[in-house]
Amino acid sequence: MSSVEPPEHVRSTFGLRETVPIPLGADWDGGWRCGDVVLSPVADHARAAWSAKVRETLTADGVRIARPVRATDGRYVVSGWRADTFIGGSPEPRHDEVVSLSMRLHAATAALERPRFLVQPPVAPWADVDVFVAADRAAWEQVPLRAVKGQFEPVTDDGRTSVELIGQLATLRKPVRSPDQLVHGDLFGTVLFSGSEAPAITDITPYWRPVGWAAGVVVVDALSWGGADAELIARWEDLPEWPQMLLRALMFRLAVHALHPRSTAEALPGLVRTADLIRLML
Repeated sequence: MSSVEPPEHVRSTFGLRETVPIPLGADWDGGWRCGDVVLSPVADHARAAWSAKVRETLTADGVRIARPVRATDGRYVVSGWRADTFIGGSPEPRHDEVVSLSMRLHAATAALERPRFLVQPPVAPWADVDVFVAADRAAWEQVPLRAVKGQFEPVTDDGRTSVELIGQLATLRKPVRSPDQLVHGDLFGTVLFSGSEAPAITDITPYWRPVGWAAGVVVVDALSWGGADAELIARWEDLPEWPQMLLRALMFRLAVHALHPRSTAEALPGLVRTADLIRLML
């Protein structure tokens, strides 16, 4: 997400009137550093406010967590902007460490209740968040993408290939018994590393799925676009129902690719290679 500089009235409401914003880029969702605080644009108010409230008190073993900064009137989100404490670091291809962080983080989020917004279906006209809701459901519903039939038709060759591949992979699914809980479903490329310090997260992208699925999304992303070695799959094979978690994570990413208007054809070959690897496990 890119953004223009945070407006003066937003900075003022967060008590940052005297600071000069410095752009931080994708590491902070297009955020701007104002002293020790980062202002970031939010894609969805309800999710941003929920994440801020959770991160205010959440602790996880070996994980640095950006704490929210409330506005002077107590709000977490002001005119489409949130504020968080700045944490140093940047994403690195330390894929196993990200999976490990995922397991520790989700041990801490296991007691969280399911937010009401995670029960709501995607609503037209679609925003970015609706794309991810629809893609998530596609990996689990009996007929993938049935929920968006009539609202979406792929118009590119790679979009049609994605839908065809989802249909093929769906026939390989088996019932799973792993319990659903609150998980962060977008850890690849968002975890910040700084030398030997504990890795850090700046936000939580919530899904109500098994812990193994969230780890599977990290692995699918790392294999498809992060240059990870194929042995990454085997190194985490002790996770419950691992082949099926990977399968559903792959279907989710393929559905995002098919549905998202900003998807590019260059992203598909990596997903196809990952599909070949996962099929060998099934």
